[in-house]
Amino acid sequence: MIGKRKLALAVLPVLWLTAGHAAAQDAGKFSEELSRQQSIYATGEDKTGYTVNRPLAHYADGLATGFDGALWKLGPMDRWLDIGAGEGNAILDYYNPRNGWDGAIANAQAVAVSIEDRRTPLWQETIKRVGQGKIQYLFGKRFGAYSNDDLGRFQLITDVMGGFSYTDNLSRFMERALSVLAVNGTFFTVLQDIEREDGTNRPYYAGAPFLTELKKADGSDMKICAWLKRISCVQVTCESRNWVPPTEAFRITKVCENVNVPALETLHYKAGTPPERRFKLTDETPAARVVSKGEGGG
Repeated sequence: MIGKRKLALAVLPVLWLTAGHAAAQDAGKFSEELSRQQSIYATGEDKTGYTVNRPLAHYADGLATGFDGALWKLGPMDRWLDIGAGEGNAILDYYNPRNGWDGAIANAQAVAVSIEDRRTPLWQETIKRVGQGKIQYLFGKRFGAYSNDDLGRFQLITDVMGGFSYTDNLSRFMERALSVLAVNGTFFTVLQDIEREDGTNRPYYAGAPFLTELKKADGSDMKICAWLKRISCVQVTCESRNWVPPTEAFRITKVCENVNVPALETLHYKAGTPPERRFKLTDETPAARVVSKGEGGG
């Protein structure tokens, strides 16, 4: 909720504002909240909830185990997509030789996506140093508005308080992200103030719900981690992070192409930084389990 749900570590989001309906929320109210959410970015309302200059060190601190290794392993033919990139400082840090990376020639290609143009002079200076083809900044439309041809394929995707935290259609956003993720590539993302996998936490704000909630078809609660693990052709790990409010970090590795994301419908959406959201699972059938090399079997 605006004025209450603020996170100093949050980054300017890339929204997935779709025309989807909200089953339990009045259609007019739902549309009003989406419009209000959009105005936050367009007019600068409540900007104190954002951090748009997050460095790469914050990614390493907030994302799941393995992020550093996944980034280090990228080669010059690999690609990294950062959704909700703000000023793109994480990418700029990656190309800064003072930070110990291999250098512009050996580094992967990187694409930043932001709903607004947040580039600073440092972005242009870096392009001059590393070359136009190495880094790209996309802005002016939502992540979901880009086609697969527009984006291509990526070995690494990150989203730190970006579209995954702000979308009004969580399952469609995940479908979109996984469609541009290469097999054996990994999507690292995070959500704040949710019921974590171990179920031991309570909402951060007294008297308020979790910021993002999932319901099963029968109305019982479902954890985000459990829903992610129902997606076919992925391997998922979920880890707690002691940010304020607390977060859960997700590592989602794509192991085959036949991805199926269990569909969710939107029950509630309230504009904010990030918004309050509630979704309901529309298909209770678990996705087919995909066993990769080294797992199970006897």
